[in-house]
Amino acid sequence: MTARTVMFPLGPNVLALASRDRARDILKRAFPRRRGRLSLTRTVGEFTGAFKKALVDAVIVDLAHPTEETWKAAALARDYPSVPFFAFCPMRVADTAALARCVDGDFADVLVEGMDDSAMRDLVLPHCFTNRFGSALHDAHLALGLDNRLQERAWRAIVAHGGRTVRTEMIAAQLHVTREHLSRSFSAAGSPNLKRIIDLVRLISAAELAKNPGYDVSEVAMVLEFASPSHLTSTAQRIVGTRSASLARLRTGDLIERFRQGRGRSRTA
Repeated sequence: MTARTVMFPLGPNVLALASRDRARDILKRAFPRRRGRLSLTRTVGEFTGAFKKALVDAVIVDLAHPTEETWKAAALARDYPSVPFFAFCPMRVADTAALARCVDGDFADVLVEGMDDSAMRDLVLPHCFTNRFGSALHDAHLALGLDNRLQERAWRAIVAHGGRTVRTEMIAAQLHVTREHLSRSFSAAGSPNLKRIIDLVRLISAAELAKNPGYDVSEVAMVLEFASPSHLTSTAQRIVGTRSASLARLRTGDLIERFRQGRGRSRTA
């Protein structure tokens, strides 16, 4: 997915491994609660478990004094390639070997302590999963025949959530229209129902996450807030005509094409 700065409404969910008080204070200032969620962990067990509980947008690993646990956490960058990993360190001469190891481990970038503290949020945000997801799907509504202004605005509001649960009333509130008006106008003239479009976007996100070696289907269902793995499967069968286990091998274009084959409308909007 290519990057474009598309700010998502809920703010990023940033996961960090940091035991130093100074590092934790800097991270808290960069990612305050009112502008997203910061999950600070001290152990690799807590760090690994966080991937299974919620959709992670970006990861920061404090490398000032790396330990064996630090490198176990850093190694997860290859298990979760959809999530950008950032190293955080003072950039001393002694850090060179550690930074080289991060480059080999597919880290996205380095955040320099003392230099990037105040700009950390701006450096991380464009790379976040949700931001890149919304950017990659920015114009995909056109392939679905959603070409009027209301449909375009609704589509971009939906993809800005990254595949998380989003309700019709939430989108209506963002667009400053009533739920009834949005649902009725969105699906006018034979266009797909809004609820089915929301489900399609969630499945596109599920397919992206399922390509990560660190996730199995049940974990994808959990982090995207499906009621259960069977709910993800039934949604996949209804919306794109396949089982959830097959999502990992399908591209966004494949899913959109399957959706267009008569699966865009349900009884209610």
